[in-house]
Amino acid sequence: MRIFKELIKNKLAMISLVFLSLFYLGAVFADFFSPYPYHVDDIEYLWSPPTRIHFFDFHKRIFFRPFVYKYKFYIDQYYRRIYYEDRSKVYPIKFFVHGFKYKLLGIIETDLHLFGVSGTKLFLLGADSKGRDLFSRILYGSRVSLSIGLIGASISFFIGILVGAISGYFGGRVDNVIMRLVEMMMMVPAFYLMLALRASFPPNLSSTQVYLLIIVILSFIGWASIARVIRGMALSLRERDYIYAAKVLGVSDFKIIFRHIIPHTFSYALVAIVLSIPGYILGEAALSLLGLGIQEPQASWGNLLSSALGIVNIKIFPWILTPGIFIVVSSMCFYILGESLRDILDPKKKISI
Repeated sequence: MRIFKELIKNKLAMISLVFLSLFYLGAVFADFFSPYPYHVDDIEYLWSPPTRIHFFDFHKRIFFRPFVYKYKFYIDQYYRRIYYEDRSKVYPIKFFVHGFKYKLLGIIETDLHLFGVSGTKLFLLGADSKGRDLFSRILYGSRVSLSIGLIGASISFFIGILVGAISGYFGGRVDNVIMRLVEMMMMVPAFYLMLALRASFPPNLSSTQVYLLIIVILSFIGWASIARVIRGMALSLRERDYIYAAKVLGVSDFKIIFRHIIPHTFSYALVAIVLSIPGYILGEAALSLLGLGIQEPQASWGNLLSSALGIVNIKIFPWILTPGIFIVVSSMCFYILGESLRDILDPKKKISI
């Protein structure tokens, strides 16, 4: 409760929290917010630009709800599609419309969507090389990218906290062995280790298997650094009077670790988890961008950027960089939120106050 009150006072942290809440809300209810399925293509709209939304028609007449014109195209001298608006007919944007069927939260079967257009297509963020709605694919892709960040960070920190606490509490040979293992893990460049681990598995895995595999790989890479820090905290905590008192009372070592050592590291762990999430999002994006992560037609923010590898595509179709904007914004929000939590939970700040 105190943490939330302090966060409210920090405007930048609250803005970041609002953005992250919107991203995760969009991920959870992606089916409802998406006007089209993420995997359905349409050859009539290959590389269609973002649809312009109007409130006035070309006769300057006012419409009391937004509308769009149908996009048509012609082939220019370089064999490129040049899209233009056919202003002969107005297509109103309708809200709470019926479309493709899905299961809301995986339970309730429905076909209700937030918005849609009848008679033409509405591409808020444009279309990709197969005519698929980029807005819908970004929403579905956020489920993969954002969930990998949370799950991967949680798993690696659970392992790191447990291993670090055991190493610091017991010390001696146990500490020696564990710390040498941690140092070996930290010596290997994380990105190359990630590529090597992914390349060691068969390429023909399903999307679900690849999703779980990425979580395992990123968690395996990320636990060593947190274990080293927690080990240092445990070395200090084990010398406290209440730890000696627990030993005198006959409390077992593992009960002391779980009841007294680990809980005293939670403030640091909370900050570290939030600050590490962008690394997991970027790790998934890097794997998917290189074709080693989430595969088509399944969407993730990483593989949506694969079309932006060519400078020509970026110049002609700049909207394909939109998934990258979501990656950058979400990462910045996590960093800002993490730094704000660090300031709030900093014991030195409490003393100075």
